[in-house]
Amino acid sequence: MGKAVGVILAGGTGSRVGGEVPKQLLPLAGKPLMEHSIAAFQRCPGVDEIVIVMQPDHLGGAKDITAGYPKVTKVLPGGPSRTASTLVALQHLGSAAPDTKVLIHDAARPLVTSQLIDAVLDALDIFDAVSVAVPSSDTIFEVGDDGQVMGIPPRQSLRRVQTPQGFRLGVINRAYGNALADPGFDSATDDCSVVFRYLPNVPIAVVEGSDANIKVTSTQDLGLAERLLS
Repeated sequence: MGKAVGVILAGGTGSRVGGEVPKQLLPLAGKPLMEHSIAAFQRCPGVDEIVIVMQPDHLGGAKDITAGYPKVTKVLPGGPSRTASTLVALQHLGSAAPDTKVLIHDAARPLVTSQLIDAVLDALDIFDAVSVAVPSSDTIFEVGDDGQVMGIPPRQSLRRVQTPQGFRLGVINRAYGNALADPGFDSATDDCSVVFRYLPNVPIAVVEGSDANIKVTSTQDLGLAERLLS
């Protein structure tokens, strides 16, 4: 079986949090926010290697953080979008075997656990694409451009998507290859959506996530993450 690589995307500027320091470097429970994700992947026995994609102006800070994590093999400069940063990591992994397990995780989710990472790795023994998700506790409206409700999907079938998302390297490379050949493709907010759109015959499994696996996008989220960690 191929090796497993964790890709941690930390290329954003975090403008919604405010300040000149990107949110992935903001302090959270005594360490930079992104370090919590790195530590979770480092602790996971199934992960062989970690690749960080960092905001280009702060590569030095990321390298300082990762110095104590031997599984981190590379810190790469990120692109102008999440999709561009994912492609940077995939290009770096281009020579790896197609059956390599690749877990793509947003550094803005610092409360990911090694157990959840393990669950995604286990699912990749059966499936070629896996997402973490949690059931929606809210009713969801589909709203048109006119501000009126167009549809109300049944709540029991809805899930809120989280990361990490896992793939066999050959599959995610093929999905993005098809996407980049499509003039209508711009970018994606997650990677499973690229597989869903451009490799429709590839099943995507869902591993149940956790409500604690929050995404930090605001100062309020940062405070919540602090409370959850304590």
